Amino acid sequence: MQGSLGEKIGEGAFSEAYAWAPGQVVKLFKAGVSHLLGRHEVRMIRAMRAAGVPVPAVFGEVTLDGRFGIVLERLDGPTLWHLSRTGAVTFEQAGAIVAALAMSLHKTSPPPEVLSMREYMESELRHDDGKVPKHIATDILALIDRLPTGDGLCHCDLSPGNVIMTAEGPKLVDWTFAMRGPAALDLGFLHVILFDLAPEIADNPERPRATNAAAQSEYARLAGMSLAELRAAMEPYLPIVRTFVVLGNVVPGLRERLIQRIEAGLRSED
Repeated sequence: MQGSLGEKIGEGAFSEAYAWAPGQVVKLFKAGVSHLLGRHEVRMIRAMRAAGVPVPAVFGEVTLDGRFGIVLERLDGPTLWHLSRTGAVTFEQAGAIVAALAMSLHKTSPPPEVLSMREYMESELRHDDGKVPKHIATDILALIDRLPTGDGLCHCDLSPGNVIMTAEGPKLVDWTFAMRGPAALDLGFLHVILFDLAPEIADNPERPRATNAAAQSEYARLAGMSLAELRAAMEPYLPIVRTFVVLGNVVPGLRERLIQRIEAGLRSED
């Protein structure tokens, strides 16, 4: 596609974002990341846009120095994470925005291209390179089979850093991990991201945890349930969420702590 690599405007665990052409950015996956992951996200974003979910448009694909890239619509606006970090929005406001987005997603029928929780886990475990001990992999698949799997749309990375606050309203980016599952699974991802992972790198560890608490409280209100009911529904899915995180790109020390929590969670389910 016509365009050129411009200034770097963002970075995640698996990719970097650069200016590309007027009104466009390229999400360039890091060296060593499989092209399959990028092509999966292309399918997800296009499917979500067709379903009416607020996502950027996809203009095409590129390969630069062996790295796969997705050319996307450039969304003008700060991330919700940036606004909460600077104090432009409160923890409560950030949590309420995330909760409203989550509720809207969970009412959207997932496109047929979206894998189920079990299909996604099986696929990840086939390529885990020994990150997850065999006994945990077996127990996690058995746990998935015991739990209500649901058939809702789950973003599975619905953190404030993936919410762009545009003039047209909040829009969601980073659809690499989208899958079909119950709302409790998506809320479990949000909890692990904001309660377990974000405090490891945040300048103020209490900010992501306060945002998580506010999001849970608002989601419970929107769903017409108590906060205790929401947390009870989410709890059985936390070992599954943490296994997905371990299968991702986390530092060894954190991976070890997460595996300990997974094993403790599995024991509590026995």
